[in-house]
Amino acid sequence: MDLHKAFDIVPHDVLVSKLEGHGFDRWTTHWVRNWLDGCTQRVAVNGLMSRWRPMTSGVPQRSVLGLVLFNIFVGDMDSGIECTLSKFADNTKLCGVIDTLEGREAIQRNLDRLERWACVNHRNFNKAKCKVLHVGRGNPKHKYKLGREWLESSPEEKDLGVLVDEKLNMSRQCALAAQKASRVLGGINRSVGSRSREVILPLYSGLVRPHLEYCIQLWSPQHRKDMDVLEWVQRRATKMIRGLEYLSYEDRLRQLGLFSLEKRRLRGNLLAAFQYLKGAWRKDGEELFTRVVKHWRRLPREAVDAPSWQCSRPGWMEF
Repeated sequence: MDLHKAFDIVPHDVLVSKLEGHGFDRWTTHWVRNWLDGCTQRVAVNGLMSRWRPMTSGVPQRSVLGLVLFNIFVGDMDSGIECTLSKFADNTKLCGVIDTLEGREAIQRNLDRLERWACVNHRNFNKAKCKVLHVGRGNPKHKYKLGREWLESSPEEKDLGVLVDEKLNMSRQCALAAQKASRVLGGINRSVGSRSREVILPLYSGLVRPHLEYCIQLWSPQHRKDMDVLEWVQRRATKMIRGLEYLSYEDRLRQLGLFSLEKRRLRGNLLAAFQYLKGAWRKDGEELFTRVVKHWRRLPREAVDAPSWQCSRPGWMEF
C-alpha cells in the first residue's frame, strides 16, 4: 500500500484531534500546532517566485518530532482490520492466508476499511503503486479492488530494500546486494590510493559489507551459487590489500582476522539460537532451529551451558 505524498499531506487539524484523543494536554497540542503552522512555502519556476503561503498540512521529514507525529497520525489505520497489517512509516503491507473464498473476502473487507480510513483522514492511496503479491503454489490469484480501482498483480516487490518474489526465491536479491556492494568497492578502488590494511579493511567493513548483510536474516542464501556471488565481493576486497594479493582466500581471511560471509551468517544464527534458549526471545524462535541444529550439536558443552555468549570461552564461535 502506498500513501500519496505520505508526509506532505497530513492535515494539521486531524493530527491535533488525534493528539487530543491520545490524552495530550492542551498546552502540548497548542505547542505542536504552533510548530506545524509556523511554516510557509513558495514555488519557483524558471526563476519566477510565487507568493509565500502558509502550510496547513504535512510534517517535517528530517526531524524526530515529524516522524513521531506521522506515526501517531497513521496509528489507527489498523482499527478493525482482521488480517495482518504491517506498518513501517509510509510502507504498509496487508497480508493474509487465502485458502478459501472467505479468506479472499476478508482481504477485500480490509481493503475497503483502509479506503474508508483514508477518506475520513483526508488522505488517499496512490493506487498505481499499490500492488498484490501472490505467494505460494496453486495460489488462486484473486483480484482485489481499492476504492473503485482494481489492483494490479506483481511478480516481485521490493520491501524496505529487499526484493521478494512470488516464489520466495532470493537469488535475485543476492545478485542485487552483490552488485551494490561491488559498485561501492569499485569506487573505493578508484578513489583511494592506499592499499594498506589499515585503510582498506575499515572502508570495506564500514561501506561494503553492510550491503552484503543488510536484513540477511530474511534473505539468507540457501544455494551455493548465491553464496558464491556474495562471497566473491569479499574475495575481491581482501585481494586489494597490499601484500595479500597472492595468498589464497582462506589465508587472506586468517591474516586479516575475518570470517567468510557464510560463517558470519552461521555465527549470527547460532548466537540468536543461544539467546533464545537462554530466554531472551520467545516469539517465533522455533524457526531458528531448522538452520542451526546440526551446528549447535557440534558446540562444546561449556559454550551451550554458559549464562551468556559473552561469558563463554573466547574463540568458541571462531570455527
